[in-house]
Amino acid sequence: MATLSRSIPADRMAVLFTVMLVAAAGNTAMQSILPAIGAKLNIPDVWVSLAFSWSALLWVMTAPYWARQSDKRGRKALMALGVTGFMASMAFCGLALWSGLQGYLAAGTTFVIFALFRSLYGGFGSAAPPAVQAYVAARTEPEERTQALSLVSSSFGLGTVIGPAIAPFFILPFVGLAGPLLVFALIGLLVLIMLRWRLPDDVPRFAARGAIVAYPTSAGSPAAATNDSDDDVFDPAAAAAPPLRWSDTRVRPWLLAGLFGGQAQAMMLGVIGFLILDRLELRLNPDEGAAITGIVLMAGAFATLLSQWGLIPLLKLSARTAVLVGAALGGAGLVMTGLSQNLHGIVIGFALASLGFGLFRPGFTAGVSLSVPRRDQGSVAGMTASINGSAYIVSPAVGVLLYNWHPMVAYGLMASFCGWLVLWGWSALRQDQPVAS
Repeated sequence: MATLSRSIPADRMAVLFTVMLVAAAGNTAMQSILPAIGAKLNIPDVWVSLAFSWSALLWVMTAPYWARQSDKRGRKALMALGVTGFMASMAFCGLALWSGLQGYLAAGTTFVIFALFRSLYGGFGSAAPPAVQAYVAARTEPEERTQALSLVSSSFGLGTVIGPAIAPFFILPFVGLAGPLLVFALIGLLVLIMLRWRLPDDVPRFAARGAIVAYPTSAGSPAAATNDSDDDVFDPAAAAAPPLRWSDTRVRPWLLAGLFGGQAQAMMLGVIGFLILDRLELRLNPDEGAAITGIVLMAGAFATLLSQWGLIPLLKLSARTAVLVGAALGGAGLVMTGLSQNLHGIVIGFALASLGFGLFRPGFTAGVSLSVPRRDQGSVAGMTASINGSAYIVSPAVGVLLYNWHPMVAYGLMASFCGWLVLWGWSALRQDQPVAS
């Protein structure tokens, strides 16, 4: 974080990083235990996947709105709203699942209530990522922005390591498999307190109409003001510029790349828990299945960190190269995972696919950000959040349906998305800026 100190003080960057990390850790912990909970409640696999769909749909619908609101109400306020949505969703979902596991609610009723409470995260939790991304993009020069966005993006990777690593310790005697969700709700409360305490209030001076508004900030405490020249400049051209459209030829290829790569990754994450239960014959022992699923997710998360914290800065990959190489590795890993019949093969295949998606994700984020000027960063942040969220509306459920029909149909479709992205992206993506420098 020290390399970003000229633009964003280290303490603020730590807060931004933590906001994203905790949300990722909570969701990954949920992914590792939900197939096991579904098995205990005798819920069909596809309904377990669909429990997330309503939340994802709300994410896509509301993320652009919250991105615009962050320009008017301030990024800190929208980050706090997002963390509150995460905290409430985890708490209520945990209570609903605990009630179902204890027999107080019927299995079907449990998952209906669970899906409704997940909508709190989709509707309000989506306020945080656009606000964080806009906050970073507004305070970094183009040559620094990719490194800063990569750091923020890597917080998701670190979160996916932490989530499944600590989730088994939160499977407590009284609350059982619902324990991780309840504990992450408490962690969310701590993050909210830290956000309120460490990140200064920000009040935009004018409505930026989707662009990132410049505003005065302070360096960690109200009494220690800094002087960001960009924060004091009103840009009439930025305020008067027409809103960025989805059909804009500058962003359209990157958005399509993000869409197809995201669908493959979402299917992979949606299916892996059920693949482990079946290939290792753990349907009758879901607690062990949850623990092994956590191990596999951890292997994938470490591979993601290797991509984002190791390969990208070491090789100084361009956004285009990161997307294309990442898609190729992701496709190869998906085929290996689908063909594997034991834990060793599943871990290696899933880690290879995760290594690829670890390159793809920051490459997509940086590429779409660098394709437009600073004044459009707020709009492009909302588009990025919507693309990322859209992958989880139907793709995990479709992946599970195809998997139940035949595993290689599902994994073949995922790999096909990656293969198409490599072939099409070779000519369609023409960006040469490095993802990290």
